[in-house]
Amino acid sequence: MNPSPTRFAALTQTQLENWVGQARVYALTGRLPDYIPLLAQAEAQRVAVAIRSLDGHGYFAGERDQPFALMSVVKPLLLLFLLETSGWDAVFDRVGIDPSEQSFHSLAQLNVDRGFPRNPMLNSGAIALAAMLPGAKGADRCEALRVWLNQASGSRFVLDQAMLASVRSLRNEANRAIAEVLLRAESIDHVETALDTYNHICCLSGTAADLAQVGLLLAQPNAPTQPVHQRAVNALMLTCGLYEASGRFAVRIGLPTKSGVSGALLSIVPGQGAIACYSPTLDATGNSIAGLFLLEQLTQTLNLSVFG
Repeated sequence: MNPSPTRFAALTQTQLENWVGQARVYALTGRLPDYIPLLAQAEAQRVAVAIRSLDGHGYFAGERDQPFALMSVVKPLLLLFLLETSGWDAVFDRVGIDPSEQSFHSLAQLNVDRGFPRNPMLNSGAIALAAMLPGAKGADRCEALRVWLNQASGSRFVLDQAMLASVRSLRNEANRAIAEVLLRAESIDHVETALDTYNHICCLSGTAADLAQVGLLLAQPNAPTQPVHQRAVNALMLTCGLYEASGRFAVRIGLPTKSGVSGALLSIVPGQGAIACYSPTLDATGNSIAGLFLLEQLTQTLNLSVFG
């Protein structure tokens, strides 16, 4: 029996390409991140969108073959992997589930919370969870995550060595200060290993199609992941995935969504499919301007919001 058509079935290629054209204009109003040299060199008007629906269809527009580093979009994927392999209690003994009104790398937030990360979508939460990955070194831990993601979803993520070198070229004092607090709180065992692991996993790279494909792990009722874990990750993406802007975009878009400083964006439409966008210029909060524009067009036109 063929799967029932999803809400994406009403989408036309012309619509999608028209929105990508408009998104290129929006992209010019954003800024490229300047604290990672390679990201600062990206072409501002690059835009890609990929949709994988549960009825087996794919929809693509823009630079579909353009690879990009996941950066913080890896955070919900890290969370899902650890829930599946280490279990609920082990994960949520390390991180909380509450939204934050502070920026993604806020040391003040972590200090207020006495070294217990507010949620897994903040840098503090992801660094604490990265320390749970199996392996002795950052490269080994990253490889364990990469292999699992590719085998579970059929994606083709690779480690972008050039991006990793670019990340390592500048000493990230904010993340180092976060790691020192986590060490004192006994959330991690070793600052350098935890930071190296975090840097590695943020530099996993793929195309928009790869990102949409792995998103199906959070959208499919019969995915090789436990429904309770899917629900937890989706809920945290909805409430925390766009940092302090999460509440505003829950109203405007109404989908579990995670952004990354590379301009990557992943949205989950439970029971329908997954949407991945890439455009490197960011708004003041650190979210892709063109990506959010595309998501808003898709959700409003196709009535994708989880709130109906």
